[in-house]
Amino acid sequence: HGGAPLRPARLGHRPATGAPAKTGGATPAAMDAPNAVRTADYKGQFKLGSGDYCYPLTIADGYSRMLLACQGLQSTQLVEARPVFERLFRTYGLPARLRSDNGVPFASQALGRLSTLSVWWIRLGILPDLMTPASPQQNARHERMHRTLKRECTRPPQPTARAQQRRFDTWREEYNTVRPHESLADATPAACYAPSPRPYPRRLPPLEYPSHYEVRRVSRNGGIRWHKHWVNVSQTLGEEVVGLTEIDDGEWDLYFGPLRLGRLHQRTLQIEDALGRTHRRPY
Repeated sequence: HGGAPLRPARLGHRPATGAPAKTGGATPAAMDAPNAVRTADYKGQFKLGSGDYCYPLTIADGYSRMLLACQGLQSTQLVEARPVFERLFRTYGLPARLRSDNGVPFASQALGRLSTLSVWWIRLGILPDLMTPASPQQNARHERMHRTLKRECTRPPQPTARAQQRRFDTWREEYNTVRPHESLADATPAACYAPSPRPYPRRLPPLEYPSHYEVRRVSRNGGIRWHKHWVNVSQTLGEEVVGLTEIDDGEWDLYFGPLRLGRLHQRTLQIEDALGRTHRRPY
């Protein structure tokens, strides 16, 4: 089907949020309720007694500080990270946003900094909330938790991955249910958290765009057909549906779900991203 036009979707509905959104770098979203923002990061890898490296993936609720996952993985690759997120979504429902840094597997050098993982989040109605590069203060609560985790769980490291995971699990339970947090008026994270009412769907819902949008399916090799011409978008969006809305003569804003990815200049058939670049890595 490689780029053939699709019929515009239902009027006025834009998934996930009612307004265009950016991938991050602006003012961070407010953590004003459970599941408004979840934060995800890897605590730096360390060597186990066995000599293998452990990469702890940590995912927390920004409002309650509830640590939803602390999973020791063998790498930062998508194939290891996605099952952790999938398990959390089934257990705790879907957040509105997921805040992360710009590293693998959360972001990439492709258009919109989208990665295969963040494309999946958007399909689920979760907005990626990428931090401004080199701005760890935008994830300060998570960073503080990491310091405690490092001090209490990795010094010394356990002899095996299984033993290290048991240490993480015991520590996470204590962190969530036993320790009072001054920032929570001395309550525990578990006392301040409630699962999201948005369930994890059995099938990915289709993305929908306002009826005046031009809708295109991105081909497997990352392009769309535009008035008999080929326009390179991103291989990360292969097989996904994007929407374009004309904002000036020959100027079109390009969206993936609620996320504005850039501007298509019809004269040059190039897409300019938020940084003004027209040349990027394909993924």
